[in-house]
Amino acid sequence: MSNWYSEDFKVGVLGGGQLGRMLIQEAINYDIKLCTMDKDSKAPCSKISYEFTNKDILDYEAVIEFGKDKAVITVEIENVNIEALEMLEKRGKKVFPQPAVLRIVRDKGVQKDFFKTHNLPTAPYFLVNDKAEISQYKNQFPFMQKMRVGGYDGRGVQAIKSEVDLDKAFDAPSVLEKFVDFEKEISVIVARNEKGETAHFPVVECEFNPEVNLVEFLFAPAQISEAIEEDAIAIARRTIEALDMVGLLAVEMFVTKDGRVLINEIAPRPHNSGHHTIECNVTSQYEQHLRAILNLPLGSTKILRPGVMVNLLGEPNYEGKVYYEGIEEAMKIPGVKAHIYGKSETKPYRKMGHITATAPLLQEAIDKARQVQQLVKVKA
Repeated sequence: MSNWYSEDFKVGVLGGGQLGRMLIQEAINYDIKLCTMDKDSKAPCSKISYEFTNKDILDYEAVIEFGKDKAVITVEIENVNIEALEMLEKRGKKVFPQPAVLRIVRDKGVQKDFFKTHNLPTAPYFLVNDKAEISQYKNQFPFMQKMRVGGYDGRGVQAIKSEVDLDKAFDAPSVLEKFVDFEKEISVIVARNEKGETAHFPVVECEFNPEVNLVEFLFAPAQISEAIEEDAIAIARRTIEALDMVGLLAVEMFVTKDGRVLINEIAPRPHNSGHHTIECNVTSQYEQHLRAILNLPLGSTKILRPGVMVNLLGEPNYEGKVYYEGIEEAMKIPGVKAHIYGKSETKPYRKMGHITATAPLLQEAIDKARQVQQLVKVKA
């Protein structure tokens, strides 16, 4: 695609959160005019977009209107008006990831069925319409209940280990996923442009906060065997090709104790497990997403230095005007870089920023990140 640097070439992003904000930071380097839309007038993108539209990304007419003068439309969150994107696509607009991909990803049940149909390895599962249907699978305990639509960042996920837990179950269409006896959680981000060229980032290893089921710490390169690394990369590449997707796809996976790699979930956009690429790789995930959706050559994903990313989450029991305790102390550590998302109000476990710690050796970077976790607290 040519002329992405011309005066009238605009890229539209549905969603105005931190992913859009970091996308804008890369777009500026190429003079790509990134316009965003979000119903929150104080969204992280609101002050730095080329143009900001303060409307709801679930509103059909608002999305159609927003897309009219955009050469390419993309998303930074899956929960958008897909019907409007389908109409824009019909009218000849380039929409990446394609609406067909968003339909598969948005519904975790459809997503799971897609993996099964395409022989992509995933944990055994059952689909239920409501809470009452869960009791049919009593002999299959334990499993994770995941709401089919609407859950994100650990919300809409509930462990059901026995009948005692049925009270906590969601009364909504859900996936019941058999518990996986996993040793590690890993992620591979892969990009694909319209020419069908693909490029993957090195495997990332994740550490979760078990209380809220959120990634709070991740590092690259992952500490896994060569066989598992090759398997994970092959699965990520097969997934983006099976979807015939253009853009950036994060494939979150489990490594089981017996050495198998299973897909947990996928996200067709820049992802939390790729934030470290800003400091750690030749091309960041944000630049790669732009290259992919504009059909430009994909950039090198080579690691420049090992790194660890720490999520800055709102502390429990704090709500209101944000205060980053200890951040200046953390910034004294060589190789530590802070990213603040521009959210003025904090609440418990809200993603408010992240910090990347880099070093010549991975263990050094991990040690620095542990220090950061002790030092920095997001309070009000």
